[in-house]
Amino acid sequence: MACARSYQKELDRLLERLEQEEKEGKKEKRLFLHSCCAPCSSYVLEYLSRYLSITVFYYNPNISPEAEYRKRVREQQRFIEALSRRGTLHPIDFTEGAYEPEVFYEMARGLEQVPEGGERCFRCYGMRLRQAAALARAGGYDYFCTTLSISPLKNAGKLMEIGEALAEEYGVAYLPSDFKKKDGYKRSIELSKEFGLYRQNYCGCVFSKTDFT
Repeated sequence: MACARSYQKELDRLLERLEQEEKEGKKEKRLFLHSCCAPCSSYVLEYLSRYLSITVFYYNPNISPEAEYRKRVREQQRFIEALSRRGTLHPIDFTEGAYEPEVFYEMARGLEQVPEGGERCFRCYGMRLRQAAALARAGGYDYFCTTLSISPLKNAGKLMEIGEALAEEYGVAYLPSDFKKKDGYKRSIELSKEFGLYRQNYCGCVFSKTDFT
């Protein structure tokens, strides 16, 4: 029986290698990081900015209503600015994707009644990660990934499966990750309190709002 993969151990080995390469004078590597929200990005950015130059990509057409989307975008930008002022080893930039909820609703057509955490969510992962992979390739990034795996409610194995398939398709490596490991989720809560971050009570779409509220 094959042993289950440890995405965190894979990431540890990769980051150790990147740290050594930078000490040897090699150019720093660049990560195109899809973020679902500021709280989920908090630990990920604190952690990975020690090793990688990061562009945070905020692309979440699933979020509803638009006022909620705008609030989360502002909070993401505020956190990046605050963390950067505190000081990070590598720079963190920000770019926002288009807010196009019609794309999400078209993707979810026929899956409206699927329970949260099922096929509709998997397709939503893929929708957002595909956009990240395409832009990572266009921008010449070394890696792409998402903050989504920090949530205990998100399927890290499925995210890795989707990410690695897209990596092969687009020719950009997917950063192995399960950010809830090493107390990542716990640390995200601590950072949310430290920076006064808005923590929403539902994932983002109208279907998750029904399930969680």
